[in-house]
Amino acid sequence: MSAFDRYAPFVQDYIYRNGWENLRAIQVAAADVIFNTDENLLLTASTASGKTEAAFFPIITLFSEDPPSSVGCIYIGPLKALINDQFLRLNDLCEEADIPVWHWHGDVAQSHKERLMKHPSGILQITPESLEALLLHKHAAIPKLFHDLRFVVIDEVHSLLRGDRGGQTLCLIERLSRLAGVNPRRIGLSATMGDPERTGEFLSLGTGRQTLIPKIEAKGSKWRLSMEHFYIRNSQAGEDHPEVQGMPALDEKTDEAPLLADPGIGYIFEHTRGKKCLVFVNSREECEAVTTTLRRYCEIKHERDRFLIHHGNLSASYRETAEGIMKDDSQYMTTVTTATLELGIDIGRLERAFQIDAPWTVSSFLQRMGRTGRRQLPPEMWFVMREDEPEVRAMLPATIPWKLLQGIALVQLYLEERWVEPPRLDRLPFSLLYHQTMATLASCGEMSPRALADRVLSLHFFHRISQEDYRCLLRYLVANDHIQETEQGGLILGLTGERIVNSFKFYGVFQENEEYTVRNDSQELGTIVSPPPLGEKLAIAGAVWRVLDIDHKRHLVYCEQVKGSVPAYFGECPGDLHTRVLERMRQVLREEKSYPYLMKNAVARLEQSRYTAAASGAADRNLINLGGNMWCLLPWLGSYAFLALERFLRLRCAERLGLRNLDSARPFFIQFTMKADEESFYQVLFEEIEKPLDPMELVYPKELPVFDKYDEYLPEELVKKGFAYGVLDLDGMKKRILEWKQERQNA
Repeated sequence: MSAFDRYAPFVQDYIYRNGWENLRAIQVAAADVIFNTDENLLLTASTASGKTEAAFFPIITLFSEDPPSSVGCIYIGPLKALINDQFLRLNDLCEEADIPVWHWHGDVAQSHKERLMKHPSGILQITPESLEALLLHKHAAIPKLFHDLRFVVIDEVHSLLRGDRGGQTLCLIERLSRLAGVNPRRIGLSATMGDPERTGEFLSLGTGRQTLIPKIEAKGSKWRLSMEHFYIRNSQAGEDHPEVQGMPALDEKTDEAPLLADPGIGYIFEHTRGKKCLVFVNSREECEAVTTTLRRYCEIKHERDRFLIHHGNLSASYRETAEGIMKDDSQYMTTVTTATLELGIDIGRLERAFQIDAPWTVSSFLQRMGRTGRRQLPPEMWFVMREDEPEVRAMLPATIPWKLLQGIALVQLYLEERWVEPPRLDRLPFSLLYHQTMATLASCGEMSPRALADRVLSLHFFHRISQEDYRCLLRYLVANDHIQETEQGGLILGLTGERIVNSFKFYGVFQENEEYTVRNDSQELGTIVSPPPLGEKLAIAGAVWRVLDIDHKRHLVYCEQVKGSVPAYFGECPGDLHTRVLERMRQVLREEKSYPYLMKNAVARLEQSRYTAAASGAADRNLINLGGNMWCLLPWLGSYAFLALERFLRLRCAERLGLRNLDSARPFFIQFTMKADEESFYQVLFEEIEKPLDPMELVYPKELPVFDKYDEYLPEELVKKGFAYGVLDLDGMKKRILEWKQERQNA
């Protein structure tokens, strides 16, 4: 029987009404797995490929034949907006089949939630945070609500694998399944997935099932892609080289930017009038700055504001206003946004996306590109690469256009290899361990230490956590009143723990943007979101400062003013470049290949950098002498292996080599002064890498590397262990140093 014939009649009628002449391959494959097996399912296909229908046509068919006696399917989405949007096109279909669709998140009316509690049925759409709240506050009702739960559908599953949120989602499904006495099938949906086999294993943890991953042959599609480069001031690279040829503009200008406008931002201003566009940036600070600049250009030109803003720190009303305007096909507005509009919220017929500088991942590039190209239009993205023009006497690293190389590498990795970053599933999730311990105690009440350990450590996401580490955590939490010991020897929440758990912020495990005040003596300099570790530099108030001390409880950073530059970034996603991206960036410098999407300035800037790299040896050598005792190391390593190498040099090699003044632009290069020569540098490096190396040795003596939301409530030894064993990529660092050793032996 074909998939179409197996569908319920009302699903067949829906397909006829929508004029679909045949089912897509992904819908046929999903129907085969859901109807004919009892396994889990991972569906990976491009944006707007019909993944939602592929999963739910079979599910609602089964529900129409055998209605569940409780909620039968949970749909977990990463964003409230995605949940609100996703089922609009299926609501009528479910209503026709008398299958209720329920929503549960902070913006849903209490009366709607109460009706679900009285009549649990159909499909429940929910975020991980709201599911956590449901388990905490409706603990006793879970069996009634979910005793006939058959499916859990996790949308945009790749976005949940970037940090603790994916682990929390799996823990929640396991906790709920145990309470309700069910083992629902899991279905993951994703448009961009690297290493789907590992993701499938992750999805199946604790189910006793395997995950089937249908191989869907994607139809070839044309992209409208361009990449242009701009110096923020002065003449452009293409103007200095009139002989250089690049791709012509995809469209004529729609407007003229004001005189003396920032060239890159002006370029966006000139190509958005009368069109509906998204402008992606990589931080909320840049989002604010770009929007302000574009709106100022509107004022200078005496025209109405045609720019909207959308990022995670805006209020819900601001975001929803932007979403509503973008959905209206009669309004031609452009929205400047961060990753908040990267996921599949339907905001109507978008004509093009702009990307200022390169995103950090191939996955992000594909998601952002996929926001366009719907309704028979080709996907279209215009990259706008911006940098200050290097000074004539600038040292080597500053002459390399890192953002341009990064953008080309991301595009080429997908075009040439269909490569996407694999998920990072091997961390030590101590922050999440704290969260799930407190959530379990809050929902279950008094438990013996053994019962608590059995309940929490048996969650499959914590398979790397040892009994000894968990005892260490519990002892610390008791000592600090997060947990209290009763006279009978049981454990309950302490007063400090109750304050934390009773805050609405407790439901989420993603890091909130809590700001730290930066001080120099008694002078307040401003605020930052994520302080770098002791000894590192930060930029604020127009100067560079070295961190002397961090008071995490009072959110204070103490520093002193220094000279020099600031590292490009420090921390977790989204700033984590994979080693494959860095290696492809190096290949861009080495090869003579041209890329058809580069425009004139970008071609000229790339040719200029290739000439410089060849002349200096940077394209082929890793250690470059900048003159005298100044050196530059180009390791071409991903963020976490680079971080490990930087610490290895400081802590293991600096004294023997006379290394001083290490200054990193992570993850691109390290500059330093050195008394030794090149041969001695490599000799010491190779000798030290052969010695035993405990990852804990790469944590600075007074450092407390707080990365995740609840790290501040952990004992110091677990914070350091989680960073050393779960964040630093020692294997990647060792592999690269041993490659250098082999290269020098073969030379």
